[in-house]
Amino acid sequence: MLRRTLAIPILFLAASLGLAQNKPNIKSVPAGQSDPTSGKGMFVSYCAACHGKDAKGAGPAAQALRKTPTDLTILARKNSGKFPAVAVKNIIMGDPLASAAHGSKEMPVWGDIFRSLSSNESISKMRIHNLVSYIESLQSK
Repeated sequence: MLRRTLAIPILFLAASLGLAQNKPNIKSVPAGQSDPTSGKGMFVSYCAACHGKDAKGAGPAAQALRKTPTDLTILARKNSGKFPAVAVKNIIMGDPLASAAHGSKEMPVWGDIFRSLSSNESISKMRIHNLVSYIESLQSK
């Protein structure tokens, strides 16, 4: 009986250690240039690793995060049918109030990153506008 009682916790511990070792690591790399006129291109380059190409929150890096990335296709549904463009823009920009509501500090502050890609503020604003517009186009009906 003692063997059986000890076997379960030992198996649980072994399984837990095995799962912890299989958790992927996120490799940080500098943001590369992308076409600022293409919201889809920027999404694929900057967002899909975590949110997935389908924007549902299951990208290849999602497993390594503490919090599951947001399903970006249901933002309008969660906001009484209206896409929250200003809130999405604020989250992307790294607004501290929006980030607190977002719930995770793991998401990069893309506003700063986009500004670092070009000294032209208009291009940074265009990137954010086009990315927000693309995310809006992904909303499920």
